[in-house]
Amino acid sequence: MKHPYVGLPDRQFWKKEPGVLEAERLDPVSPPPFKIDPDDRIVTAGSCFAQHVARFMSNSGFNHHITERAHPLIAQPIASRHNYGMFAARYGNIYTARQLKQLFERAYGTFQPQAFSWPSSNVAGVVDPFRPQIQPGGYLSDAELEADRESHFAAIRRAIEEMDVFVFTLGLTEAWVDTRDGAVFPIAPGVAGGSYDPETVAFKNFDDDEVYADMADALTFLREKRPDLRIILTVSPVPLNATFEDRHVLTSTVYSKAVLRVAAERCTKAFDNCVYFPSFDIITAPHVRGRYFDTDCREVLPAGVEHVMRLFLKHFTEGADPSREPRPSSDEADRVEAHLRDMQEKMDVLCDEAAIDNR
Repeated sequence: MKHPYVGLPDRQFWKKEPGVLEAERLDPVSPPPFKIDPDDRIVTAGSCFAQHVARFMSNSGFNHHITERAHPLIAQPIASRHNYGMFAARYGNIYTARQLKQLFERAYGTFQPQAFSWPSSNVAGVVDPFRPQIQPGGYLSDAELEADRESHFAAIRRAIEEMDVFVFTLGLTEAWVDTRDGAVFPIAPGVAGGSYDPETVAFKNFDDDEVYADMADALTFLREKRPDLRIILTVSPVPLNATFEDRHVLTSTVYSKAVLRVAAERCTKAFDNCVYFPSFDIITAPHVRGRYFDTDCREVLPAGVEHVMRLFLKHFTEGADPSREPRPSSDEADRVEAHLRDMQEKMDVLCDEAAIDNR
């Protein structure tokens, strides 16, 4: 008698994955319900790893939609080094789903947090509590911060109303919340500006129901603005730099990634043309035997980003051959090598979380 697994495709069986023997052939990407055209306006957001994705897409000929550019009076070497063009707008790292949801609300004026600015940690002036490391040296005054923030919000609104594809990388479940109004910060006050006051800020570790609810609210908001928006969700493979939970950081990392993965899956079930792309799965797979992490066991090496994005190009771009093995051809090898050189030179991505230490 036949059993129910007879006739299922090879990709559903572990032992038939060619990546078991040759890591570079690992390809766990399911056929997506849509393709991306070179003219499609793509907006990316998320954790530190999302910056690698955005850079690779730009270098691969995608239309990485940028709506906030350096002011002509700002020196270009400084501007290019400090987060213009990293994402569509200078929102910096968006680690949690609640942070993403509130970013949209703040940009459209439906939520105005009580925390307006924090004093800078290093120099006189202030920083933006919601992107504390985005401006080199901070702002001279609240007035300067407010002017930049208004321009920033306009750029966010434009990005939302013009994008065709939204790629979001979920990064963390741990956050610090203003107890007065629920505003979520990317890092705790005192790490990169501000000061820690347990009377006004509290630690929060979101569970899967909370992450899903926040993501669903954020995606519903985007679909109201762009009904035909195509959505790609990923989970960052980068482990937590630090945890506030009273346990080992590895245990907190496993919890966080599991919650984010479940929430992403629930979103793909609830929204049409919303897919999960397995960047986390590829980088952390046993097949690659840890070779995609640097010696700190945390930072993802350029070769890992290249593997992830090679599969992204293969499955999501128009004209790609879905039967082709995910190995670069001889013609592609030069392009890949150039990517790796460029990425190795630019691995100093903005990562607010990396500033956390216990000293």
